[in-house]
Amino acid sequence: MEDLISILMPFKNTALFLTECLESIQAQSIENWEVLAVDDHSSDSSRQILERFSNIDPRITVLDNKGKGIIPALRTAYAASSGRYITRMDSDDIMSPDKLGAMLGALKTHGPGYLATGQVKYFSETGISDGYARYERWLNRLTTSGTNYSEIYKECVIPSPCWMIGRADFEKCGGFNPDRYPEDYDLTFRFYQHQMQVIPSDKILHYWRDYPERTSRTSEHYALNYFLDIKIHYFLKLDRDKDRPLVVWGAGGKGKTIAKTLVSESHVFIWLCDNPRKIGRKIYGIKLHPYQILSGLENPQSIVTVANEEAQGEIREFFAQHSMVPQSDYFFFC
Repeated sequence: MEDLISILMPFKNTALFLTECLESIQAQSIENWEVLAVDDHSSDSSRQILERFSNIDPRITVLDNKGKGIIPALRTAYAASSGRYITRMDSDDIMSPDKLGAMLGALKTHGPGYLATGQVKYFSETGISDGYARYERWLNRLTTSGTNYSEIYKECVIPSPCWMIGRADFEKCGGFNPDRYPEDYDLTFRFYQHQMQVIPSDKILHYWRDYPERTSRTSEHYALNYFLDIKIHYFLKLDRDKDRPLVVWGAGGKGKTIAKTLVSESHVFIWLCDNPRKIGRKIYGIKLHPYQILSGLENPQSIVTVANEEAQGEIREFFAQHSMVPQSDYFFFC
């Protein structure tokens, strides 16, 4: 079937939410889809729920994970898929009724080289934290204009269960081949690397469930250091200009982690901070300097690890005064 959509859905111990999730898929405004549901060694009744749905609806296929974890599960699902279009779904979330139709329509309108996404909304029985609420607003603001890559080094700018792409483009980007976690952030950088243009969307297409046992809260693969490793890896690979001096702003936890990685890989950089107790000292053998010395550098590239929003505003103003532009001259890593 020409416009078949393959929905790749790993699951593990989400029995409490699976029925609602699967019913939201079955309620889609279009019917030309298949679910490849991969059991990542569940110990609850998740498998039985999936099999019950599969026995009634032949579009739902239940598979065993050939490995362990989300990446092997996604590979297993993709290997069994046959759709022209590829998307993901989390087994504890809910699709809006027009999610698949809206993303498919956007891709068919724009053609190859494009990535469809949509806005997201968190929901929880215990309420949404301020951090998740801010992430939702930030992500949706970028998605409204399709400018997601403009802040890619801050956080993952493509929600893992709310994107769709043509199969040929997905394979061009490397699919789920890398073993790098978080797998959704790594894939987002590869969409960016291969210049998959994000189609703007102002529709809420996905409802993201938050609860204490959610994988992104419990798995070590989603710890801060994994995110920083991905940011550094792709910055050095995609955006670093080796003919320009490299500057790291900030000597807090993130700044130190990034500096330590750069030192370990023998990258030369200048380290700035505004803490009088640290200026002039050496950390990992690198001397810390006040921000003022930046004015004397010729055409630098900056990684900013300063988290304070007021300080970020002042730094942006400094860059603007010096005619520096984001994603070329400076990159906010937080």
